[in-house]
Amino acid sequence: MASKASDARARRYDPTETRQRVVEAAYQLFATRGYAQTGTADIAREADVSEGSIFYHFGSKRALLAELGRLHGEKMVAAMQGDDAIEDLEPGINIRRCFAFCVENETWERMAEAGAPCPSGSGKGHKNHNPEAEPFFNAAREVTQRWVTEQLVRSFAKRGITGIDPEIAASLTFTVVGDALQMAFGDPATPPERIAFIQEQCVRFVRAACGYPADLD
Repeated sequence: MASKASDARARRYDPTETRQRVVEAAYQLFATRGYAQTGTADIAREADVSEGSIFYHFGSKRALLAELGRLHGEKMVAAMQGDDAIEDLEPGINIRRCFAFCVENETWERMAEAGAPCPSGSGKGHKNHNPEAEPFFNAAREVTQRWVTEQLVRSFAKRGITGIDPEIAASLTFTVVGDALQMAFGDPATPPERIAFIQEQCVRFVRAACGYPADLD
């Protein structure tokens, strides 16, 4: 029994576990209360850590929000890649998996409640743009767009697509998909058939813009 108690205490003060508990608590609280309404004391209480440990590991609440953005971007990337080789993917697969990820994880609703646009949104200038959400958005975009760039580099090479800059294409794709997600999920009353139509229009547009053949399906 003493050994188990010692192990529990060791895990509690393990830096990696502390960071993870803080991240999980912040994600939950930001989603349920909103970013502005959640203080570091609330996060510390939920995570069962000292408030000082949050500043030690993250520096500030905004930096913690950026960490959540990176985490969310990584989850989005994992959902888009699935079990496939990155060079075998194409916009139709990526976009449909992105839509499915937002539906399955209630991403749009959670991020709206947290005061942030969906991380596939178009950021500044977007009608849902919230300056407080920028650390989240920017971090999520960096992770996601980096992956999309690499995916396009490899896919273009495999398919012999030339004349298109993958980095520029990835940036434009990010914005287009973000706008499509806003159109699909911005209004909770949007019917499923309309969401499906928006998704497929987005797929057709991005495929054409990136030089993929129209008959991939």
